[in-house]
Amino acid sequence: MKQTLEEIVNSELRELHLELFEVKLGGSKGRPVVDVRIEREGGEIVLVEDCARASRAIEKRLDEEGFGDGKYALEVSSPGLERPLRHAADWKRFSGSKAVVTANVPGDPAGRRTDEIEIVGVEGDAGHEVVIVKNERGDERRFPLAAVEKARLAFHWDR
Repeated sequence: MKQTLEEIVNSELRELHLELFEVKLGGSKGRPVVDVRIEREGGEIVLVEDCARASRAIEKRLDEEGFGDGKYALEVSSPGLERPLRHAADWKRFSGSKAVVTANVPGDPAGRRTDEIEIVGVEGDAGHEVVIVKNERGDERRFPLAAVEKARLAFHWDR
C-alpha cells in the first residue's frame, strides 16, 4: 500500500513541479492519516500555497483511487526550517548552511559526537561520499557520509 501511495503522491507532485520529501502513513485502519512533506524543485522555500495546491491534487487523486474509503486525513507540509539531511544531494544543496550533525567517525578520538557545523559540501562517488564541514573556528573536517547518524539544518531565531 505504501509503495502505491508514494507513487500516487509523486505523480501528483510532479505535475505541480514539487518534490516528495517523505510520506508517512499513520492513524488507524478506520481513519488513516497520510502525512506528506514536500519540497519545491530547485530548493526554493515551500509556500503555504504550494501545500494547498498539493493537498487539493493529492486528495482528488486519493478519492478517485478510493483510498481509505474516503475516510482519511491528509496533512501536507514542508520538512521545516530544521529539515533532516539524508542524502548527498541535501549536503550539496545546503552548502554554506549551518547544521547539527551527530556522527560516529572511525578513528576520531572523540568517537560519536554531535556538533553544529557549516556545510562546505560533499565529494566522492555514490556510496562513498565524503562530507566536508567547518567548525566555528573555520577548521575543515572530512568524514564519510555513512558515518552520519543524524543531521538537520540549524536555525537560530535570534539571527
